[in-house]
Amino acid sequence: MSIAPTDRRTRLLPLLLAMAMFVLVVDTTIMNVSISAVAESLDSTVSAVQSAIALEALVSAAFILINSKIGDLIGRRRAYRLGLVGYAIGAIAMTLAQSVTAIIVFWAIIGGLGASLLLPAMQSLIHGNFEGAARAKVYALVGAATAIAAAIGPLIGGVITTYWSWRVNFALEAIIIMVVLVGSRLIKDVPYTGDRNVDAIGAVLSIVGMGGVVLGILVWQEGGEAVLALLLVGAAALFGLARWLLRRKRESKPILLDPGLFESPHFRIGVSQQMLQQITLGGSMIVIPLFLQIALEYNALEAGLAIAPLSLSMFFVALIAGRRVGRRRPALIVRAGFLLALIGMLLVIPVIPSADSTQGAWVLLVPLLIAGCGLGLLVSQLNNYTLAPISEERASEAAGVNSAAGNFGLSFGLAVAGGIMLAAMSISFTALTNASTAIPESQKTTIATAMENDAEIVSDTQLTAAVVDQPAAVQAEILAINNEARAISLQIAMLIPVLACALGLVNAFRMVRLPDIAPVAHEALDLG
Repeated sequence: MSIAPTDRRTRLLPLLLAMAMFVLVVDTTIMNVSISAVAESLDSTVSAVQSAIALEALVSAAFILINSKIGDLIGRRRAYRLGLVGYAIGAIAMTLAQSVTAIIVFWAIIGGLGASLLLPAMQSLIHGNFEGAARAKVYALVGAATAIAAAIGPLIGGVITTYWSWRVNFALEAIIIMVVLVGSRLIKDVPYTGDRNVDAIGAVLSIVGMGGVVLGILVWQEGGEAVLALLLVGAAALFGLARWLLRRKRESKPILLDPGLFESPHFRIGVSQQMLQQITLGGSMIVIPLFLQIALEYNALEAGLAIAPLSLSMFFVALIAGRRVGRRRPALIVRAGFLLALIGMLLVIPVIPSADSTQGAWVLLVPLLIAGCGLGLLVSQLNNYTLAPISEERASEAAGVNSAAGNFGLSFGLAVAGGIMLAAMSISFTALTNASTAIPESQKTTIATAMENDAEIVSDTQLTAAVVDQPAAVQAEILAINNEARAISLQIAMLIPVLACALGLVNAFRMVRLPDIAPVAHEALDLG
């Protein structure tokens, strides 16, 4: 039975859960903005540090389903604490590391395993500690923490790395984790009453399946080879997992994941909406900052401030929508969220070619505010909507699937939008170069090849330096072509979040047709 916290001391629990999610998200964003500084400090290479980041994402994705089951077996609160300890080890290792090897072992592997324990355990504990509107408010608060972490993570990381040291970022992170760990005593564990046997084959298939798909996406993002083979291996393993689970259930044998979860239309559509929301967020969070840093030549701090309207509006709307739980149908709120996000993302597309260094990022203000409000509505509702029909016995499994869908969506959005942008840039530049009358025919192939290989995402200042040996007329033409090709590629890449929003909106109409899940009558949680 879930509990309804009423005393002042227990009201700290939602804040502590939000802090745990904040650390989870901010950890990766800080690492991303600190890549160059970490590589230089450890006398290593950027590619080595990037490999550690990719490995952390791979480990957390590959083990998330099996670790949701482990959370049931060892206790959800214990899994939550172990996940936090794994993150603390990673943060302390980053503070003290003297080599990339230490980062790979302690931050990427141990920290990645910590993430795969923490995410499903946190969601299942929210599910087990709160009911009705209280549960929805906590999910909204945790979603808002995700938004604010995505917003200020690069800003905090950039400022501290620039003016102090990248190690300070992770030292502060370790302190926050310790505070959350101390506060974990407020959590009431929910005993697991299901089958305690382990489905070893299902576990292996889930690791290979999730790991293969995410690895394929990461390799594609880095321009590596064998992408299709990795994706096929991952897809085949996931298909095999589905068949295996159905067979084990028919035979009444222990299973990693109950396929009966997907019999709930609310759960099926909730998981798909979670993935589409994360694709939207991932796609926009790579395309828009790149536009700011390349076209407008913003540094990381300026780009973070410019995109703040998206994440801050997402944060505040999530809080407001969470406090007003029960006044509107969740399905209607989700539909409004995807509609606003779609409008905002669509408005970004025509703005990209018109933005220049004079206007700066102000032209993006209204589109980002609209999109952020839509995403805020989504994060305030989707976790609670997805997990509401799930029994306590299956809460960890459902939370694992929900987390896996979100992780996959974010990775997919980042990789596909980024990959499409670079491909579109290459194709557009080559086509415009070949069509140019200002560039001599004898130089077109050389210039197009050089741009494809070396200058796909450079700023005008960098490009001017690269073509300084060309005649003035050719220089001007190359800059014009690059600006046009860059705008085209960024517009095409924005179609990824636009399509995700459109699919989410279509799904939302299906959600509206489903009956609401009856709320539990007894609960009382005041979040302000």
